[in-house]
Amino acid sequence: MAADLKQGNEPYDDINITPMLDLAYVLLVTFIIMTTASVQGVKVNSPQTEAAGNLAKPQTRAITITEDGSVYLDAYPVTMEQLSQNLAQYKAANPALPVVLKADARAQYDKVMEVLERAKALDITEIGLVTKRAGA
Repeated sequence: MAADLKQGNEPYDDINITPMLDLAYVLLVTFIIMTTASVQGVKVNSPQTEAAGNLAKPQTRAITITEDGSVYLDAYPVTMEQLSQNLAQYKAANPALPVVLKADARAQYDKVMEVLERAKALDITEIGLVTKRAGA
């Protein structure tokens, strides 16, 4: 029995990995919760549609137009010139840049068209329009 006890500074033959596994599980749960959180941005009242099932791709850029005509790129307010510059930079980094346009149902139509024209000028062809499902 005395031979089983470790003496002084003798190295252990095994490592207790239980605390490490506990930490890994906590990090995994945190990662899952953070990645499934809803897309952050500016709250707008989206128009309703019967079509559903549109999913955003990774590295998708979101353009939001509020009821008063303010334009946001990924939740940051921008002017139309800044929007064009930023989209041009993103397009240079990713030629197949997907963009999602989220406008309030009462937004000025000319603002929506101006954003779409600027995207077309930059040859951005993957544009999704965000709507709500009717009755939701």
